[in-house]
Amino acid sequence: MLKFLVVSLALATSASAAMTKGFDRLLDAVVRIDVREVAFEDGAKRFASSIGSGVILSPEGLVLTNAHVASPRAVELSVTLSSLERVSARLVGWDHWTDLAVLQLDLSEVKRRGLKFTHAEFGDSSKLFVGQTVYAVGTPFGLTRTATRGIISNNNRYFEDSRGVNGYETGTFNTWLQTDAAINPGNSGGPLVTEEGKVIGISSRGYLGANNLGFAIPASTAKRVVDGLTHDGSITRSYIGIVPHAMQDFETFYSVALNNGMLVNSVDPGSPAARAGLRAGDILLAIDGAKIDGRFPEQLPPIQNQIASAPVGSTLSLMVKRGQQASAYSVVTEKLESRVGEEWVLEKWGLSVRKVSRTFARENQLEDTNSVLVIGVQPGFPADVAGLSRGDVITKINQQPVSSLDKVKAAHAAYEAAPKPVLVEAQRNHQVSLYVLKP
Repeated sequence: MLKFLVVSLALATSASAAMTKGFDRLLDAVVRIDVREVAFEDGAKRFASSIGSGVILSPEGLVLTNAHVASPRAVELSVTLSSLERVSARLVGWDHWTDLAVLQLDLSEVKRRGLKFTHAEFGDSSKLFVGQTVYAVGTPFGLTRTATRGIISNNNRYFEDSRGVNGYETGTFNTWLQTDAAINPGNSGGPLVTEEGKVIGISSRGYLGANNLGFAIPASTAKRVVDGLTHDGSITRSYIGIVPHAMQDFETFYSVALNNGMLVNSVDPGSPAARAGLRAGDILLAIDGAKIDGRFPEQLPPIQNQIASAPVGSTLSLMVKRGQQASAYSVVTEKLESRVGEEWVLEKWGLSVRKVSRTFARENQLEDTNSVLVIGVQPGFPADVAGLSRGDVITKINQQPVSSLDKVKAAHAAYEAAPKPVLVEAQRNHQVSLYVLKP
């Protein structure tokens, strides 16, 4: 009996030491990220600084963080290692749909300065259970190497509102891990880890005004995105234009068996699904012969991800129930685009604009994407004096269609070189008006 107790104690001590070693290694892989980025607001170019967290995930110095921490707007990125040494970094790629981004440490700088770092490893987020102990590690309010303890409060949380930071869509293709481990400003991008130091999530958001409500992107999602961003710099997804809705509470109205099908809440105008003949109120029963179950909201992201994961330009066979009849529809996918297009500022006009994307054009019933959206006007500048305002859609400049953002930049550059009146055609509430920007 005594021998058994001694062996058990030795095994427990060994396991505890292994856990401590794994967690210490994780702590050494967590970094602080300082970001300086540009924003085009109120008709002017402005710079802002922010702080976030990240975790090194490879010997090559790849750092995983949130897309809302490090985006293409960043003009300067620096990473503070566990040794408190600061190193330059660059953006490898970002994916606002999952709120994830990958950075690359400047390895030449690391080598030149004789710095060292370690890296963390992913755990299996699919095996998490409610009540399991986890730690949120990061730099809340800039306080580096901070760990807060909590549990997994829910391992499959769904958010209906998919709008993320700055209007970008987020969370369409994944559910979230909910935890009561404290997640504060600055924790964004830091890892949510097990007691062994395995990364099972990336902290992303918290509920303002609430206590102990934090959310992380599951490692199962993060691993796929990291691979894609590292290889291609971006994630390409397919789009067909279906806006889904859970079947819960609708089965009796549509005579559908439980756990069978997904309700088509609406169809984007001009989308592949609309061209194929799908419409609101249809029930999607199967995709390429595989039955789907969209009874509950938490089941919608995997279905949307199934569609998004199809190759762009491929044909999906959709089995759809309309009334009492089930029919097959063939839908050719398009490349998924955000409603948020590229932004720029035209400083001499006091105007900040955003290129109209295909998604925005469809949502706002615009004929095409040959236009830019006014997102800010600086008081007292030509655009303001002429009467342009936020929300206007500029379609022509000097009677030339705005086919690209480069066209707008060229017109502004010509104005800078030789200031003279500029004729702008814009839509407001689908009514066209003319404006003259005077020097």
